[in-house]
Amino acid sequence: MAPQRPTGAGALDTRTALSPAPVPPDPTELYAALDLGTNSCRMLIAQPKGSGFHVVDSFSKSVQLGAGLEKTGRLSRGSMARTIQALRICQQKLRRNKVRRMRLVATEACRRARNAEDFIARVKRETGLQLDIIAPEQEAQLAVISCAPLVSPKTENLLVVDIGGGSTELVWIDISEVPKRDRARAIMRLHQGFAPAVSDVPQARVVDWISVPLGVATLRDQFNDVEDDAARFALMSWFFEENLADFTPYHDTQPQEKFQIVGTSGTVTTVAASHLNLKRYDRTKVDGLRMTSDQIDTVIRSYLAMGPAGRRADPRIGQDRQALIMSGAAILQALMRCWPTDRLSVADRGLREGLLYAQMSADGVLEDGAL
Repeated sequence: MAPQRPTGAGALDTRTALSPAPVPPDPTELYAALDLGTNSCRMLIAQPKGSGFHVVDSFSKSVQLGAGLEKTGRLSRGSMARTIQALRICQQKLRRNKVRRMRLVATEACRRARNAEDFIARVKRETGLQLDIIAPEQEAQLAVISCAPLVSPKTENLLVVDIGGGSTELVWIDISEVPKRDRARAIMRLHQGFAPAVSDVPQARVVDWISVPLGVATLRDQFNDVEDDAARFALMSWFFEENLADFTPYHDTQPQEKFQIVGTSGTVTTVAASHLNLKRYDRTKVDGLRMTSDQIDTVIRSYLAMGPAGRRADPRIGQDRQALIMSGAAILQALMRCWPTDRLSVADRGLREGLLYAQMSADGVLEDGAL
């Protein structure tokens, strides 16, 4: 008689026993990127893979660092405490993964706050993390290179838009002289700077860029005293458009053919999730999705029809985003009014990805086809 195979709680599952344990990543290959914005703290830990990277660990939390900044010009005690608590978690993840190569940056809230230097010193003292406050141009460069893989080979004029918590960066790029197969790579080389490089090779040319000191949190705070929901939305949208007056392409009529917008932000991805009617967010369905101006307008109109209570209850928007979605939608509507398109590409990527690409490129660990 053949021996009985043991069953029950004490039985040995030979499939489990024989399966090799997952090999942890080599710490010497890991890179980290942390983006501390006006509203959120986000971090990625990744290792190079081909011309991109594989994410090993991540963190994202709404900390509202810029809460009250519009009125006082200072980071509040509560917002700093929330942020440091989140940064402690980031520090634990970095230590657990034994990460040595990292770039940790802060953006608009720390650029504007009078007590930012004291806050940065406190972060270093309490968490051991050294944050660098980056300039708007570098923030725009990082957003551009993170979105480069989504650029169509047919595109000749590109507008990259990064809607943040405290500011919005717009970069208009002319790639009409670059061979189609090289366009994404030419855009990614802009991490070295927006000034044209001296080269015989056709380059991506930055026509103009602007950092508008209005993001989803700062724009909302400026119109908090307007009670009517629709009126507040309209005022926010027109006010944002007024702040585009110094952006050269705002005054020039651009052909719609071979023109593409790439939008990166929680606003854009939330609008995309609403358009797809996702009950649970799915990055694989959102990142790279193309939307038309009419589709975006339909989603925004549905947000207005819901009213504040309806938006709070909508699972497609989420609790972290519901208080900020209308100010973000106002910015997006203003952009669609200026540059209507049937090719807005949604990017679930941003500064963190740009920081990783830049670090890995500098170390020469990415295969050809990246930077």
